[in-house]
Amino acid sequence: VQLQASGGGVVQAGGSLGLSCAASGSIYSIFAMYWYRQTPGNQRELVAGITSGGSTNYGDFVKGRFTISRDKAKNTTYLQMSNLTPEDTAVYYCSANIRTAYGGSWYGYWGQGTLVTVSS
Repeated sequence: VQLQASGGGVVQAGGSLGLSCAASGSIYSIFAMYWYRQTPGNQRELVAGITSGGSTNYGDFVKGRFTISRDKAKNTTYLQMSNLTPEDTAVYYCSANIRTAYGGSWYGYWGQGTLVTVSS
């Protein structure tokens, strides 16, 4: 199983950016998909998550600026970010809880991360 994140880049403060993360490989089902972010010297923090049923949750710092969505048919999650500030500069990682076979255990998988830089 692999998670491939894409869409990072440089954006000016106040701008918008969209990230995507596609899961591939031997996937039976995905329970939830998440976006985390990390800056140097800090712990990885949850940005947003979405379950197979469509329930979402967000980090407190998001404050309505980001929207997570999911295309179940494509095993892909998206993170649309708007009103970005320099404090949003980080490496963004996607993660997913995946089962590779019917009745199998759920495992957490991580993507490689994509850098988002917000310039002031």
